[in-house]
Order: sequence, then structure tokens, then C-alpha cells
Amino acid sequence: MTDQTIKAIKYGGPMTGILAMLGAMASFVANDTCVKLIGDAIPLGELILLRSLGATALVLVYAYISRGLQPPPRSSLGLIGWRVAADIFATLCIVAGVLGMPIADATAISQLTPLLMTAAAAVLLRERVGWRRWLAIFIGFAGVMLIIRPGTASFSTAAVLSLAGVVFVVARDLVTRRISNDVTTLTLLCVSLAASSVAGLLLLPFETWIMPPARITLLLALCSLFVTFAYTLIIVAMRNGDVATTAPFRYAVIIFALLSGYIFWGDLPDALQVLGIAILTAAGVYTFHRERLAASQR
Repeated sequence: MTDQTIKAIKYGGPMTGILAMLGAMASFVANDTCVKLIGDAIPLGELILLRSLGATALVLVYAYISRGLQPPPRSSLGLIGWRVAADIFATLCIVAGVLGMPIADATAISQLTPLLMTAAAAVLLRERVGWRRWLAIFIGFAGVMLIIRPGTASFSTAAVLSLAGVVFVVARDLVTRRISNDVTTLTLLCVSLAASSVAGLLLLPFETWIMPPARITLLLALCSLFVTFAYTLIIVAMRNGDVATTAPFRYAVIIFALLSGYIFWGDLPDALQVLGIAILTAAGVYTFHRERLAASQR
């Protein structure tokens, strides 16, 4: 089954898209939970590499069965190279951020991505963004400041790394928008997983890698499985129903992260962090709403 065939399949319409988005967000949180449970048992680079290799193996098996993996055209190799570079730094920053702070806080910070993406598209790609969306972007950023609170005792290097991860994800997605549609989704997914593997290898000279014990090996396998599920379900979500309908359900990831943090580590955000999460979520949902209205007017 090729990438074009997948596009043509009707999975059930908007409701299926919503359910797929919820499943993807739950899978992302499950992956992050496994990463935090691994903790310091193995070095960061080894964790990233082994997780990425496991996910790559799963995707390659699917690619072989579906015959959907195709070599990209030479004209796209430059942009793909820039995408790989952004992916490498995004992976390093995001995983380090998840390990260094409560999972709900790291997840909430990552939800700044759609807002920053809108701002970057307006500045760099000259896309038209009205004053309401600009206001939502600034309000969302204020919500993030309430979560990380720079200058206070609760502020940490992990928060900076999480914010840097958001910047690199936005850079990656901006480059992705410029890549030709001749490059299949499955090919880009394999490239992303390969970039994550490279990110792990970059840390090898600075770490002492070990043979993972059985429990850590199981958690790594679960990480690979959940990452594969998440990316697959994102594709299903984006191809069922319009983006403006399914995208706001991305914010369910914060609820899943709050539940995970409380169940596994007893973490609960304080009142200011709850306020920041609520502000960020409201700003994001409103931005999606305005983008839907702007698209309908066009």
C-alpha cells in the first residue's frame, strides 16, 4: 500500500480523526512516561539511540510490507538535510527536558509549538496573521512563563531545553512545508527516526554506555512502540476531517501528562502552573479557531 493509497482511504471521517488525535497524544505521553521511568539508568544518548532504532525497525517492516518507502528526489535533498539538522537538536532538547522536569510541565511547554509556528509563518513565510492571533500568541507565551517562572527557584535548565526543543520543532516543520509532496510521509518519518538515531550517537564521546538491564530493555521497546503508534495516528488524524477540527484535541496531551505525573511520581502543578496551562491551552484553541475562520474566508 503506497503513501498515495493511504491518502485515499476513508477511515470514518472527523470522529475517527478526533479519536486518532487523542490516541496519538496518549501514545506520546506513554513514550515520555517510559523515558522518565528509565531516568538515569542509561545515558541520554544511548536512550535516544536505542529508542530510535527500535522505532525505525518497526517502520521499516511496515514500509517493506506496504512498499510505501521511496527515495526522495535529488531536488529535495537540501531541504531534507536542514530538516534532519533541526530534528537532531529537537530530539536532544526535548528528551533532556522530559528527564529534567515534571512530565506535565514539559508537555505543557511543548504545546507552545502551534502558536510559535503561526508567528514564524507570519514573519518568515509572510503568511497573513491578524491582530487577534498575534494577541493569542503573546497570551500563550505568558502562560508558558507562568509554568516555568524564570528567576524563581522552580526555574530549571530543563525548562530552557524544553523551550529550545519547541524552537527546533518549529524550524523542522517550517522546512517540512517547503519539501515537495513527491517525498512521501513514510519517507519523512524514516528520515526523522534516522535523525533521532544520529542525535544519540552525537553524545557517545561524552558518555559511557552500558548494557541495559532487562527492565530497561522492556521500557525501551515500549518507547519505540509508543512513538511508532503516535506518529501513525497523527497521520490518520490529519487525513480525517479538517485540521481545525482535529488540531485542538492536541491539548488533551496535557490531561494525559497530568495523570501520568500524578500516578507515577505524585506530581501536581501548583495554582500558578495550572493557570499557565489553562491560558496556554485557551490561546492555542482560539488560534486554531481563528485559522479556521481565515481559511474559510479565503
